[in-house]
Amino acid sequence: FLRKALQPASKAKCFCKTHAKVLRRVILGLLGVAYLCYFIAACWLNFQRALALVVMTAVVVFFICWSLFKKHCGAKVLLFLRPVWKRFQKSWPWLKWILWAALLGGLIAWLVLDTSRNPEQLISLGGFCFLVLFLFACSKHHGAVSWRAVFWGLGLEFLFGLFVLRTGPGTQAFQWLGDQIQFFLGYTTAGSSFVFGNTLIEEVFAFQTLPIVVFFSCVMSILYYLGVMQWIIVKISWVLQVSMGTTPTETLSVAGNIFVGQTEAPLLIRPYLADMTHSEIHAVMTGGFSTIAGSVMGAYISFGIDPASLIAASVMAAPCALAMSKLVCPEVEESKFKGKASIHLARGEEQNILEAASNGAAASVKLVANIAANLIAFLAVLEFINAALRWFGEMVDIEGLSFQVICSYVLMPVAFLMGADWADSPLVAELLGIKIFLNEFVAYEQLAKYKKNRLSGLEEWDGSRKQWISERAESIATFALCGFANLSSIGIMLGGLASMVPQRKGDIASLVLRALLTGMCVSMLNACLAGLLHVPTEVGDCVTFFSTSNFSSTSYPMYMCCKELFGSSVLKNGTLSFTGGWAGLADSVLYLMQCCGHYNHTSCMG
Repeated sequence: FLRKALQPASKAKCFCKTHAKVLRRVILGLLGVAYLCYFIAACWLNFQRALALVVMTAVVVFFICWSLFKKHCGAKVLLFLRPVWKRFQKSWPWLKWILWAALLGGLIAWLVLDTSRNPEQLISLGGFCFLVLFLFACSKHHGAVSWRAVFWGLGLEFLFGLFVLRTGPGTQAFQWLGDQIQFFLGYTTAGSSFVFGNTLIEEVFAFQTLPIVVFFSCVMSILYYLGVMQWIIVKISWVLQVSMGTTPTETLSVAGNIFVGQTEAPLLIRPYLADMTHSEIHAVMTGGFSTIAGSVMGAYISFGIDPASLIAASVMAAPCALAMSKLVCPEVEESKFKGKASIHLARGEEQNILEAASNGAAASVKLVANIAANLIAFLAVLEFINAALRWFGEMVDIEGLSFQVICSYVLMPVAFLMGADWADSPLVAELLGIKIFLNEFVAYEQLAKYKKNRLSGLEEWDGSRKQWISERAESIATFALCGFANLSSIGIMLGGLASMVPQRKGDIASLVLRALLTGMCVSMLNACLAGLLHVPTEVGDCVTFFSTSNFSSTSYPMYMCCKELFGSSVLKNGTLSFTGGWAGLADSVLYLMQCCGHYNHTSCMG
């Protein structure tokens, strides 16, 4: 009876097994038709609203078509293009010099035209060249440097920075991406408010920021389980590998550092670490020091740091890290992975998506505890150091001596070379010192305070103390701080890599300081490019702004407009007059009185 009852089910099972491919195609076809209907409906109802959906669909369709084309027609196309490729290879020895000359000429022409409008950008360009020459001077083998890797890496970094910071589509795309990430991270509130309550997450830093790390880690684990992250990392590493001529192992690790931390990225190539050369291990460590993990990026975004700049800095750091690594520690051994097309990336061991989400959240607990413990320890140590320095300073009548003051003087030339104004250089240098000697988390928290002061419209100077830095200096500092290159990371890097390959512990220890220096310089090179490519934001027409403002609260545009109004006012023999566009304006005196209610100026004394 049971056999007869189960017979239809067993027949259905056999049918599904026999026609598995057909059924899979049918199901995928139905899903495709359903999505097409949904896509058409979304575009028909409101195309502007569906623009993001159109872009994402276009990207997915492109890669699907490319994959199908490569699978079915790739071999035929390669066979057809082989004569052309052979002719190209014969012509390449003299053709490459023409190409390099054209690129160099175009770059010089662009720099001359661009910097003629903003001469201060030349300082950032000089700083960029100085850092590259400094790293070349620190090279272990000057004659073995692969200039192809160096120039291609710096070229890719520059092109990506140019696309993000200067072109309309690039700026809008990354601004949109940053806004979406901020919106996405806002979902953390649903979980943290349920566990901790609304009061704690609004007032206490630990409950406001650290849950974001948990949520981001959970999402990253799900993406790894689905294979999405592996796919993205492989595509990025392919571009770097083909252009720069680096081996697949080191390139995969550096590409992985865009999304994961300094100890997680080497796990992608763990089976190959034992056989890697000194130069390849140096590249792996440099990539770890030059970037930040996606999980902590979410925390920095919650501080108020510009998400588009953080994403751009992480992506720009990958080719630059590989290039500078090959400059400082060039390849002098024969790599076992040279000429290897690709490295297979395995998926996680989770059985389903729920287990992946749970494992990601559980794994983040250690990271959250590590961040909290480091913040408590480092801030306490910093306060102790400052108290000790104040005590020593008072013995010789030096008031206000602190770690930040020392850093602002020592690293001030570096900050200026990156492109910060001389007035902003002490504060940027202070942030650099905190990042190098403590960690970037504390530095970003301080940068967020400066940004908040600027946006809230506080006066730039409070006596002799500067309360905020310019928008240009903010951008430079955001890029300069984006990396794990600090002294506390040495132990993390040594411990992480040595646990994976204990037999290479001596090699890792001998290279870690050189990799740390290279990682610091990579972040500074990114900052120099940010200074070179920065476009100042226009405040707009101040008369129009004042006419629509109620002066109930201050803001950055109000401060700048009041500053412009103060600059045009002339107080002579008790008579107040105005110059420029404010001269013939009837409400100039009224606007001046409103500005005097918020800011101090000599014109207010009349």
